Order: sequence, then structure tokens, then C-alpha cells
Amino acid sequence: MVEKMQDRDHYDYIICGGGTSGCVVAGRLAENPQVRILVIEAGQHNKDLESVHMAGGWPINLDKETDWNIVTPPMPGVDNRQVKLSRGRFLGGSSGCNGTLCIRGCKQDYDDWGLDGWSGEEFFGYMRKAETFHSKPWFKANDEFHGQSGPLHLEPHDLAPISNLIMDSFVSQGLPLDHDMFTTGETPHGCGHVPRTVHNGIRTTSSDFITKGYLRSNITVMTDTTVDRILMRHGSNDLKAEGVVVITPAGPKSIYAKKEIIVSGGAYCSPAILMRSGIGPREELNKHGIECQVELPGVGQNLLDHMIVFIFYETTKAGLTTDYLVHHGDSFEKSYALWKEKKEGFLSTVPFGAFAFARLDDRLKDEPLWRDAPREPGRDPMGLTPKQPNIEFFTTECYGGPKQYDQFPIDHKHAFSIIAELFSPRSRGSVTLSSKDPHDNPIVDCNYLSDPLDLLVITEACKFANEIIMKGAGTKDIVKGSWPPSLTHHAYTEREQWVPYVKEHGTTCYHAGGTCAMGKDSDPNAVLDNRLRVRGVSGLRVADCSVMPTLNGGHTQMPAYGIGEKCADLIKETWSATPLGGVSKL
Repeated sequence: MVEKMQDRDHYDYIICGGGTSGCVVAGRLAENPQVRILVIEAGQHNKDLESVHMAGGWPINLDKETDWNIVTPPMPGVDNRQVKLSRGRFLGGSSGCNGTLCIRGCKQDYDDWGLDGWSGEEFFGYMRKAETFHSKPWFKANDEFHGQSGPLHLEPHDLAPISNLIMDSFVSQGLPLDHDMFTTGETPHGCGHVPRTVHNGIRTTSSDFITKGYLRSNITVMTDTTVDRILMRHGSNDLKAEGVVVITPAGPKSIYAKKEIIVSGGAYCSPAILMRSGIGPREELNKHGIECQVELPGVGQNLLDHMIVFIFYETTKAGLTTDYLVHHGDSFEKSYALWKEKKEGFLSTVPFGAFAFARLDDRLKDEPLWRDAPREPGRDPMGLTPKQPNIEFFTTECYGGPKQYDQFPIDHKHAFSIIAELFSPRSRGSVTLSSKDPHDNPIVDCNYLSDPLDLLVITEACKFANEIIMKGAGTKDIVKGSWPPSLTHHAYTEREQWVPYVKEHGTTCYHAGGTCAMGKDSDPNAVLDNRLRVRGVSGLRVADCSVMPTLNGGHTQMPAYGIGEKCADLIKETWSATPLGGVSKL
């Protein structure tokens, strides 16, 4: 509930964005009852969004008012296609409509940032801090890597029969089983099970850090409120962030922070907020009549994402996939009724199945582009060490995915997919403004496959994925062919055959990052220092995946939680000089 405020409102901390990282920052800062915190969220509260709490209902949140509905411009690397980039636009953000997957990456991913306080060992600790893990009798957990006291509740996923078969195929094709490898980050070539942000049939999201059992009176949440820009005044040495201009249903409003403002709008909206505030590339700001107050050329640049490619197959064997629980007859209605009554069944989880990481050195060693590419000592052409995977495979237990996958296997047919995901992409995109109107989405150009090495690796990944399904011990005898039947990819044996398929079907894994990147003082493109502070402005930080200099080899949900946890600790440390936080070390 939004409290009534005067024209010149003051809080200790203002958090611009109630998404995955923002809610974590707010919840942790609110542990001090003597501070007042404001969370500003553009979308609605999630308490009445059943499709958030029902994990299998995630597609219902997309392509409507609960989605930012960003679409890229045509991109040359994918045959000038446009790609839809869905993001959650409600309290909890994308943690309420993602795949629930907790894949942290490897410690080396964070060591590679080379920033004090962000080593893999330290950052894994912050991801662990966010969680409470609930194991299952069959799951071989590495308990030392799991947290037991965080607001985020995780549990392993019980595999459908098709996923057990694919796991057998992974193992037979040289990817050995390591149950909890996606938590430990110590296995770059193998398969395993992925814990999910679901417990007892309910999705857990970052909003749980400030609602439910963590609802505190010192947090105010303003929903349906868009952040326009940061208000700044000249301080002794630089600019000082002192407030924000927001657009409420009643009109514009200025709100002020006594201590700090934290921008947590995500990799697309955080750079847009900074640019509307006059912080960013001078030339870009001039285009929109915005006075450049702090020239930071890296704002909105260095956009990173993991491209994925879905590869679907049909099987004639009933009972292996879960299509019969959602696509056949009135099965969806029955599954929905089961979830409503018991919080069980198909809709109690997201139907991703088996997962694997893979190194591709041996497969690519004779490819001229790979063989002759420059590389640093001990690293491959993608910049990765042997401890880091080049790709990920994951699978669906039925047909489905982004909205373009609409050839549903009705008439009692059965389909599943294996998905190839590219790590450490060399291609970089950008986020720029379409206008200075805060209601206009920014222009997001992922620039997929602009680097030929990216295309080489992802097409080899697709070739490997197809071999796993068509030759693997668990699946080689159950595939009828490709799905839809009009496709023939099941018969592809050469990497080059996958090139047109990837260009036509490659899409986003919703792992955007890098657009407000941290960096060392010597890096002219660094937007933030290692304490998440915006360069040239005191009292202003960014906390979300936009701060990542490079993407982890995994998924970005757990890093987003870790960034929120780390940011809260940095702020607490800054203001710890007195019990009331009255003296800043900024």
C-alpha cells in the first residue's frame, strides 16, 4: 500500500526498480529499522498476479502490461530479424516470469572481472546468502554451497521420463553426471540437475524479500510509477544525487533521498534512466536535447546476452513428455484445477528438464577460424579457460517456449527440445534512447552473431546437441523426426547445415547485462567503480545485471540476487560510521 506523502518527500534510500536486484537491496537495508526506504516500481504489485506465483503460468505474464514488451530493431546477424525481449514489469520483475533456473556459472567467471570484492569465492557467497535450499531424497546436494537462511526458497526439479532419457544420452555422449554441478560451478563439461526458485508448488521471487514474512513498516512501495530521471546538485567535488522525478498516475512528482539512490531498472532500463538524467555518451544525449552533466561513454554500451537455439523433436511414445498434461484435449484445465487445489502438477513448475555444460575445444580444434584466432595464454578464442564451459544444453519436457513456437502437438502427439546456449559471446550490442520521454522504451540492439566466432560456436553446439538426441543411449530409439514435421534438422550431420537454422531460430535467453558495467579507474568505458558507484556522481549506485563487465557462463537469476546482496552490504558499510548512519564514507 502506498503511503500518503507530502510534496517534498524524504527517504534515506530510494530504489528505482522493484525487480530482482532492487527488492533484495530494499529488503536487506530494511533490516535496520531506523532507516526509511522507498521502492519505485513501474508495474503493478504482484500479490494478485496468479501467473507469477504459479510457475508454469509464466507465458501469461508476457506480451501485455506485465511485460516491458521491448523488441529489437532488425539485426543483420540473424537475417535482419527482430527479436522480442520480454522483461517482467511488476513487483519482483523478471524473477516472477523467468525459467526459475539457478545456474551460477563458474567462480572463474567472476574472477575474470578483476575487481576487488567480486572474486568468484566472494560472489558465490553472496548468491548463497540469498537462498534457503530444500533438498529431496534422490538429489545429491553439495550442502556447503547452499544457503539455509535466505528469503529465496529453492528445490530440485523432479524429471519427467523424457528428461531421464536425455540425461542418459548426455552421459553416453561424454558428459558425465554431477548432480549439483550448477550450484558448485566446478564442472565445465558434464550434466546435472538444476535447482529452481520454486517450493511447495509456489514460485519464489525477489519480492519475497520485502513482502510476506519480510514485510516491514520502514519500506514504502510505489507501484505504477515510472522513474523519469535523477535529480542532482553540485557538491564539493562532483555532482550529488539528491532525488528522483517520477511519473505517478496523478502526474510528475519529485522525491528526495537523504543518503543514496540506487538504480535497479535492469540492463535495458538502468542505462535509460542514467541517460535521461544527463549521464552517458554526450553525442547520444545531444540527439535528444538532454544536457550532458557527466560524460560516461560506456552507459548503454557493452550489451551482452546469451543466444539460445531451440531444437524440437517428435516422439511417438506416449507418456515420455508432458504434452498430455497441457496440449491434449482438456488437459490444461485439469492441470490448472490441480494447481489451484493442491499446488501440484504441471503448472507447479517450469517444464525445463536436463542440463549440461560442455567444452568444445576438441570439436573445434581443426576449424580454421578457431585454430587461427588470437587468444591469451591459457584461454580459448572466446576468452575462456578450461575451467569454463563454452556452451550449455538444456531441454524441455514438452513443446513450448517463446510465443513464436506455436505449432503445438495436439491430436495426442508428443514433442520435446534440446536447447543450445552460447556462453562468452564476442558480439556486443547497445541500449540507446528512442526519446527522453520516460514512457518510451529504449532501443535495444543485441547485435547477435556479429562476430563470426559466435556463429562458429553456436552452430557447433547445435550439431553436438543433435548428436546427443539422435545417437545418445537414452533417446536414439525414441525420435520419430523433427518437430514440426516440416523441418529436417534431425538429419543434419554437418555444422554448416546449422547456419541458416541458427540465423532463423536463434533467440534471447533473457540474460541481458553489461550496459552499466563496473571497471577499474583506468577503463574509460567503466560506468561504475567496484562499489557500484556511478563515476562522477556521489550518492548514486546501480545494482542489477547491467553492472556485470562480462556475463557469467550460466543464467543471470542468481547473479542478480548476488548483486543485490552485495550492494546492500556495500551501502551498509558506507553508512556504518554511526548507528543512525549519519556519517557517509562516500
